[in-house]
Amino acid sequence: MNFKTKIILASKSPRRAKILRMVGMNFKIVPSKVKEKIKQNIEQTKIAESISKEKAKAISLQYPNHIIIGADTIVLSDGEIFGKPKDIYESKQMLRRLSGNSHKVITGVTLINKSNGEINTFSESTEVFVGKIPTKQIEYYANNFNTLDKAGSYGIQGWFSVWIEKINGCYYNVMGLPVSKFYRHFIKFEKLMK
Repeated sequence: MNFKTKIILASKSPRRAKILRMVGMNFKIVPSKVKEKIKQNIEQTKIAESISKEKAKAISLQYPNHIIIGADTIVLSDGEIFGKPKDIYESKQMLRRLSGNSHKVITGVTLINKSNGEINTFSESTEVFVGKIPTKQIEYYANNFNTLDKAGSYGIQGWFSVWIEKINGCYYNVMGLPVSKFYRHFIKFEKLMK
C-alpha cells in the first residue's frame, strides 16, 4: 500500500476510523451530510451499498483527487431493516426484537476517485446470534450507553457483547467496516491511481 495516497473517510463513525488506523492507514475524516434514507425500490441487501455510494459521491465533489471511502451499515431482522434509532424508545424496541433471535448485519462500502472516474462498491454480510436479554438489561443498556449512533441500537465491541452468543462472518463488519474484504478491494483500487 502506498501510504502517500490521499484518503478521506466520509464517515464520522469512530469505529470505522479505529479499524482503518488499526491497519495503518492515514486518512482525513470528512463526514458526509447525506441523509441515510432507505429507498423502497432497492432490494434489502443492496441498501447499505446504495447509501455508501451516495456518501462517497458527495465528498468526492469536494476532493476529486483523493480516494473517498463511504460506508453504511444496516441490520436485517425478520425481513425488517433497522438503521440508527431515532430515540431511546425506538432503541429499546429494536433491542427487544433482536433479543433471542439471529439477524444479519450488512455493511456497504464504496471507494471513489472522481479524477479518474473509478468507483468500486461492495458489501459484506454477517449473521449475529443474540441471547435472550431480560427487560431490565435492555433498559439498562439503552439508558446508559449511546445506542443512537449504531444500526440496530447496539455495538458488538462494548457492553452489549455479553449477549452475543456467536457470529457467522466478519466481526469487524458488525463494527461497521469489513476490514479484510475492504483491504483487498482498496489495494486493487489504489493501483488504478497510478
